[in-house]
Amino acid sequence: MSDYLADVQRYDAGADEAIVKKIVRHLGIALRNRDSSLVSCSDPKELDRVKTSWCGKKLGVSGDAADEAVATTCGTMSGDRAKNRVTFYYLCAKELGKLTDL
Repeated sequence: MSDYLADVQRYDAGADEAIVKKIVRHLGIALRNRDSSLVSCSDPKELDRVKTSWCGKKLGVSGDAADEAVATTCGTMSGDRAKNRVTFYYLCAKELGKLTDL
């Protein structure tokens, strides 16, 4: 858990540990596999999955707002070759103003 929090805090120094825990719990078993624990911004199918499953189903945001949040998060994390899924989801939720809804 501390590794996930530390990674999120690289982008948001004031990240709430309770919110990060909720994201980790939501992702569950997906975090056990290296491939599924990362987000690939170069894979359109992966980004569509994030928009549909995370932004749409979990956060209740779709359409242009979800597209913009995912694109902004890809830009923010562009320096990371391996984009941690927990951090990516946290930043998307933050971008959409939905952190408190988690």
